[in-house]
Amino acid sequence: MIGRVIQVSSAQHLSVTNRQLRLTNKETGEQVERPIEDLAVLVLEHAQVTYTHVLFQELLDQNVAVVICDARHMPSGLLLPLSGNTLQQERFAAQVNASLPLKKQLWQQTIKAKIGNQAGVLEGLDKEGQALRFLSKQVRSGDADNHEAQAAQRYWSQLFLHEFRREREGDWPNPALNYGYAILRAATARALVAAGLLPTLGIHHHNRYNAYALADDIMEPYRPYVDSMVIEAMDIGHTDLDKYCRQHLLRTLHIDVVDEKGKGPLMVALQRTAQSLCKSYQEGDCLITYPVYES
Repeated sequence: MIGRVIQVSSAQHLSVTNRQLRLTNKETGEQVERPIEDLAVLVLEHAQVTYTHVLFQELLDQNVAVVICDARHMPSGLLLPLSGNTLQQERFAAQVNASLPLKKQLWQQTIKAKIGNQAGVLEGLDKEGQALRFLSKQVRSGDADNHEAQAAQRYWSQLFLHEFRREREGDWPNPALNYGYAILRAATARALVAAGLLPTLGIHHHNRYNAYALADDIMEPYRPYVDSMVIEAMDIGHTDLDKYCRQHLLRTLHIDVVDEKGKGPLMVALQRTAQSLCKSYQEGDCLITYPVYES
């Protein structure tokens, strides 16, 4: 089953009854209930949202990622369970003991997939993607030549029609990209926890203050799907990160992508990627798989 993504963007009180998420509108008293077992991500955006401790316990038991947003509606915190898989201890051990050559091979495959998907986005917009496809084929173990950065420079210079610089605090559409990436990061971390992996221990990212370094690694080839949704949002007239633009970006998790198992929702592909990474750690071989962008 594909987990649902629920966005709470008004003043609501959240509680649990009979394993159902109950949302009570603080102004009207109207109540809505949703089965917690059907949820994947809960996004809390409004400053006046309140919730019970018991609800959070139930959400963690069901491996629901809870994303808490700041006053600008940007995700600023993520709540995940400490234990998401019955074989977690042995999988942690395999992850911790992974060799440096394996990690470099995993990063090589990750960057090749990312650059290939960036090329796919450009080609879907009738722009030049061949240079990126060439770069993708040249990525060596560990991306020793930093082809990721070279590809990014070519990619961003073509992606948007106007002059654009990708900056966290930059002008539109940077806020939309930031929001989409933050939601993707939460879903990626959730998939890794469900696979019994430690999202803190990355294969490339290793900032000592980053609790989700592995999620930041694994989400890289999925970023172009967010980029395409931002382009789509702009095409239909969104010019700022309002409620409706955020709703549009949340749908990224449910768009169909193509991987070795066929076509299916992005969240399902994330689960397959996480499982293939786990298998890579356990078998000591680079077996990770990613979806391939198709326009």
